[in-house]
Amino acid sequence: MRLGFLIDNRKCIGCHACTVACKSEHDVPLGVYRTWVKYVETGQFPNNRRHFTVLRCNHCDDAPCIPSCPVTALYRRHQDGIVDFDPERCIGCKACLQACPYDALHIDPDSHTAAKCNFCAHRVEVGLEPSCQVVCPTQAIVSGDLDDPTTYISQLISREPVQVRKPEKGTVPKLFYIDADESTLTPSAATPAQDYGIWNEMPNASGSSAANGNGVAHGSGAATLHDSENLLQDLVAKSAKTVYDVEHPSPWGWKVSAYIWTKSIAAGAFLLPAAGLTLGLVADNPLLAWGGPILALIFLAITAGLLVWDLQRPDRFLTILIRPQWRSWIAIGTFILLFFGVVAGLSVLAALLGAGGVVQILWWPGGILAIMAAIYTGFLFAQSKARDLWLSPALPVHLLVQAAMAGAASLAILGVVVESTEQTQEFLRTVLLWSLVANLFIILVGELWLPHGTRDAAKAVQMIVRGQYAQRFWIGVVGLGHVVPVVLLIAISVGLAPIAAIVAGGFALIGLLLFEDIWVRAGQALPLS
Repeated sequence: MRLGFLIDNRKCIGCHACTVACKSEHDVPLGVYRTWVKYVETGQFPNNRRHFTVLRCNHCDDAPCIPSCPVTALYRRHQDGIVDFDPERCIGCKACLQACPYDALHIDPDSHTAAKCNFCAHRVEVGLEPSCQVVCPTQAIVSGDLDDPTTYISQLISREPVQVRKPEKGTVPKLFYIDADESTLTPSAATPAQDYGIWNEMPNASGSSAANGNGVAHGSGAATLHDSENLLQDLVAKSAKTVYDVEHPSPWGWKVSAYIWTKSIAAGAFLLPAAGLTLGLVADNPLLAWGGPILALIFLAITAGLLVWDLQRPDRFLTILIRPQWRSWIAIGTFILLFFGVVAGLSVLAALLGAGGVVQILWWPGGILAIMAAIYTGFLFAQSKARDLWLSPALPVHLLVQAAMAGAASLAILGVVVESTEQTQEFLRTVLLWSLVANLFIILVGELWLPHGTRDAAKAVQMIVRGQYAQRFWIGVVGLGHVVPVVLLIAISVGLAPIAAIVAGGFALIGLLLFEDIWVRAGQALPLS
């Protein structure tokens, strides 16, 4: 049995009875929705039309939210194909929100765990229909077994042309639409209204309400698109306008940006000494022998703190260690960071005790774990199927280059207070210079200039290079974060005081932090529903 929904847009009158019934049935708090109705207007007066679309979880056969969950709080029921969730397991990491291309999940403000439509599983189990279907006055909502050709939903699907949302994502959704306008199913096909329409009051980018209709921002980025509408260069002119929707805040903020940054420093601060000493590129010295591992430990601890702090249920963090879901890169990454921390700690202890032979042995597993710690976030982002900008195949390599850059910059700065040699400083300056050049090349060519596979990814790039993030990107990331450090490092080779490497390292770290923040925010700036 595979239960699914069908929305007959020929019958839907946009009355919101389904939304109210769902809220009543599941005691859904104010401000969040398991099912909601979106209004889109097309055409121009007097030939305009308002389209109503019911949106909710698609109960996909290949639901991307399930493997993204690190604690198996989301699962697909074998008996009926319903994608259900267990709030008692959820740690509130919000990975499922990033994985769902349909904006179907939200964080419950009462329980601080993920929630969504569960097909009224408690009703289905006793032979009742979902509450939304029962209250629909026009019978626009149909549910049933998709595998049974005698059910009404199967008959409708077999004889009527039906549509699904975002079939290109490969999720095999089980929510079908009859006679749905494309502008209601594809978020980027409709322009958010300046007043964001009837009845509702949506917060603007600063967090204040925008009841007067000026500069209202959709939480997942719709208003951001409006603010940069002339700069986005849409492929086709839009005649559709969203006049009613619900808020979907961006799940990840500055803590995730900072986590990527601190993790890069931790990985690079261990990887460069490991590579330099084991390959014989530099002679042993305190900066590399114990300065690098200590720096890695400090920033690894900060990384772990940021990750736990960002959880909606930090009290359940240990669940990842006790009951991990091994398809989730959050779970895999947690163990990578744990083992990396253990090896880095043992390296510091061995170095301080003078056990040089033990340190030499630990460089190899520590270096491998440092590489894994640097790049696993690329695979974590790849599980975020909803965010097209993050689905870059170059991301793991990019993160490794960033780790080398961050490690060289931080060790160069640490060299002011920890003893090192001129050979070591020259090694760090060389790594920093070439990693800056490589990172800038990957950003400008690999991530931004090369064509992107989807329209949403291309729009997100335009927001970075020409839209609301352009000033911070070109001045902060490219100028101060790359060009200035490269010029300083080249100047050192022709006579400038080596102390300039500290300034170059500082600017490089600031530029990297700015880039991570822009990348995380721009990836979430486009509406999903």
